[in-house]
Amino acid sequence: MRPSPVGIMTERADLSAGLSLSGKSRRAIFEHYRTTSGKKRDRVVRATETTYRFTSAAGELGLVVRESPDGVAYRYELPRSYGAVTGEASAFVLPADSVAWLAKYRRDYENPFLQTTAGSAEQAEYMHPALFEVGGSYALITESDVDGRYSGGRLVHVGGGRYQVKLWDPSVSVSGALKTPWRTMIVGSLATVVESTLVDDLAPASRVRDTSWIKPGPAVWSWLAGGRSVQQDLVRQKEFVDYAAARGWPYVVVDAGWYDDPNWRQTSFIPELVRYASARGVGIHTWVRFSSVDTAEKRADYLPWLHRWGVRGLKIDFMDSDGQERYRWYDEILPETARMHFLVNFHGATLPHGVHRTWPHVMTTEAVHGAEKSSGLTTGHLTALPFTRNVVGGMDYTPGGFHRARANTDGGELALSVLYESGVQNLAGRPDSYDARPLARWFLEQAPAAWDETRLLSGRPTESVVMARRSGDRWFVGGAVAGEARVLDLPALGAGRWLVEVVRDGAAGLVKETHVTSEKLTIPVARDGGFVALVCRPARGTCARPTGGVPSTSVAVSPSEVSVQPGQAFEMSGTFTNTSDRSLHGVTFAPRVPSGWDVSPAVRVSRVAPGASVHGRWTVTVGANPVVGLTEVPLVARFAGAEAEKATRAHVWKPLPSGQIYVAGNDRSVEGRTLTTGGVRFGKGIGTTPADRTVELGTCSRFDATVGVDDEVDGRVDRAAGVGGTVTFEVLGDGRVLHASPLRRSVDPALPISVDVGGVKALTLRVTDGGDGTSLDNAVWGDARLTC
Repeated sequence: MRPSPVGIMTERADLSAGLSLSGKSRRAIFEHYRTTSGKKRDRVVRATETTYRFTSAAGELGLVVRESPDGVAYRYELPRSYGAVTGEASAFVLPADSVAWLAKYRRDYENPFLQTTAGSAEQAEYMHPALFEVGGSYALITESDVDGRYSGGRLVHVGGGRYQVKLWDPSVSVSGALKTPWRTMIVGSLATVVESTLVDDLAPASRVRDTSWIKPGPAVWSWLAGGRSVQQDLVRQKEFVDYAAARGWPYVVVDAGWYDDPNWRQTSFIPELVRYASARGVGIHTWVRFSSVDTAEKRADYLPWLHRWGVRGLKIDFMDSDGQERYRWYDEILPETARMHFLVNFHGATLPHGVHRTWPHVMTTEAVHGAEKSSGLTTGHLTALPFTRNVVGGMDYTPGGFHRARANTDGGELALSVLYESGVQNLAGRPDSYDARPLARWFLEQAPAAWDETRLLSGRPTESVVMARRSGDRWFVGGAVAGEARVLDLPALGAGRWLVEVVRDGAAGLVKETHVTSEKLTIPVARDGGFVALVCRPARGTCARPTGGVPSTSVAVSPSEVSVQPGQAFEMSGTFTNTSDRSLHGVTFAPRVPSGWDVSPAVRVSRVAPGASVHGRWTVTVGANPVVGLTEVPLVARFAGAEAEKATRAHVWKPLPSGQIYVAGNDRSVEGRTLTTGGVRFGKGIGTTPADRTVELGTCSRFDATVGVDDEVDGRVDRAAGVGGTVTFEVLGDGRVLHASPLRRSVDPALPISVDVGGVKALTLRVTDGGDGTSLDNAVWGDARLTC
């Protein structure tokens, strides 16, 4: 670093010039702390802190400098208020020819890292962290301990290799004395940079006393596997839960779309999914839009619902700011989520600034140009991330999307599960894509999401990286390259003999090699490819261990669907088969019915051997006042502290009084769900996009229905704009309009209509586009009926 300016400016004082040193003091710092996740969980801090006291005609300034083996940091201290902070003189001046790895600033930190030089980089704004190489040593510049007392910063290249700190807010509110965030430089070799915990070391100590409930681990994340529609599908989400349970993966994340229905508190399937998942040892995380929890009042209404339901984690999205106001929001929601024992994943968020130490229930943050992107995911960017973004904290890149078009090979994608640290590693693939790559699935089943030790073995940003992470007495190694095929070295991870199980790209897919050695291994890596290795002492023939997954079983049920009315009974039969390699004891087998329904007794079996089956038949009686529409009635086998199930779908509808008949319809929404509008469910009716439905009448006097846009589309676009589905409803008799509704939008309540159809021979029910080009126009004729 060349001599670089320091100083701070406020409304009442310029404390960046005319300063005189009036004194200094020094203290030694020694701390030990433990984190719940990260590149290593046990941390030791040894540092020297020097406070330089300056005075000028304008006032007093403290410059606090922290020196550690892995870097240097400084912050400003103001002994009293000088009004709002208007900026900092802080800048970092690098030799113009030093190599730089930089990403253009975005408020969500989602831009790729590119290689340039400090002086030739465009004069523009850049994100933290920024990495520079000067004469074979490296400096990674970022900040630590940012909260609502201040504003987040970014770097502005003003030319000649000078990178100025720019605050988000032009005016930062200050009341009384002030300690600013740390301007932080991790300095040394690439290994020093990658393995450093300096950002966390500078942050305040944990504010969560009991961390026993905080459990890192892999999660099945279905957004890239199926998009929004899958987030609204209980059956599909149960399939993801089953897949996670079989692997021993502790979490499933339900993403955007699950609460598009404005009446989600009453209609959501999340409580049922939580129950289902809990019975299989899986916790449910849910996506949350920032605007749903951006005030204390909204959080007091929203978060307790998810807590009562048993949701384990929150993926909170779209904060998109480094402003002081937003940091004050973080200051409020972090203790609230800790009290409710929610694990947290911040998306559309700022960078980690030591949050993993202070609030250890924060498992990861996005702040990365990640796998959700459709461009810019070059292997150069992928191999830069371990040296840049991921240095400062958990990174939710979401690896494992084997089913998607990618710049890297399967071996390179699998390596990301080790190269990228995230307390909850959201795996982005489809189950069939894992099953088609059994070696990738084998490795992912073994890999944890928190580490006891991290080592950089080799590499250079945008070129290649080989990293080893230890969990207990096993090492997990990942290696990846950008560009041409080459050979990478895997050195011995300690003295003595090691069992090394390598998975890499082969000519026809992933291949596995097993070695017992005390020497380094040379591993051929394909173009834009990679490898993983599981390494342990050779006490057994494999380093793999039992995953603790739910034993493999299957349930078959008949019928798949029934149509019933209140008080009616129907028959269910089914078979439970133990497809695992061990016996199951104390098995019970029976339907689980809604409250108010009745069912005949369960089948109980003391032992079910591998390959054996249990059969049963039951009579189910619908309650006198059931919820209408589609209801899942699962046939459940309970065993070994877990459950397996398969459901019969009951279509429940209420009979009409004498003299009325339902208009024949599909009794389903456009997307195959219960007809619902304005929070009202219907057992009978028509779900349609803009279209006509014509019915020939006999002698009928009246048509009745409840109409509206189906709740399944509500919230998919901006509700504030009043759109998300817009239609009108018309009732025509023999071609003449008898009734025309006002424009109906997604946010409107259900609208009852009643139309005189006396003398009409042909009744036409028409849905028309409301002016948005039929976008999301899923309409409901609920309980459409005739009096005849």
